[in-house]
Amino acid sequence: MMYKDLINSIIATDGNLTGFILRITLGIVLFPHAVQKLFGWFNGPGLSGEMNFMTTQAGLSVFTAVIAITIECAGTFMLLTGTATRIAAVGIFGLFVGMIATWHYKHGFFMNWFGKLTSGKEGFEYHLLVLGLCIAIFTEGGGRYSIDKWLTGMIK
Repeated sequence: MMYKDLINSIIATDGNLTGFILRITLGIVLFPHAVQKLFGWFNGPGLSGEMNFMTTQAGLSVFTAVIAITIECAGTFMLLTGTATRIAAVGIFGLFVGMIATWHYKHGFFMNWFGKLTSGKEGFEYHLLVLGLCIAIFTEGGGRYSIDKWLTGMIK
């Protein structure tokens, strides 16, 4: 009985549009970044290039780099499908806190996409937006058109 209550509290959603819009928006924004890292799409480094960056320049262990890439890729898929949406939001939140704490804080607030600032690196403004979206998604749940909504009706 307790197991079902735990599962229900994780996936519970009322089918609202807000949860749907939040998770789809974040999923669409994260998708190109995830597939850049995993497959090299959109001129990305691919898995070996990303692992090299994370373990040499960012100074992460191989284990931490694999976990980070897994969270970003799996979390993006989970958001887009609305599967265990709250778990995805927590994972992505933690991932982005880690990104800020280990790399982006050093480069200031602004993203600097066009290299006009002196650091030439990306700051953390984008990451703060992701953190806010994750909090809202965690609060709202998967919303309409989510696997969570479908499962909520099945687990009683």
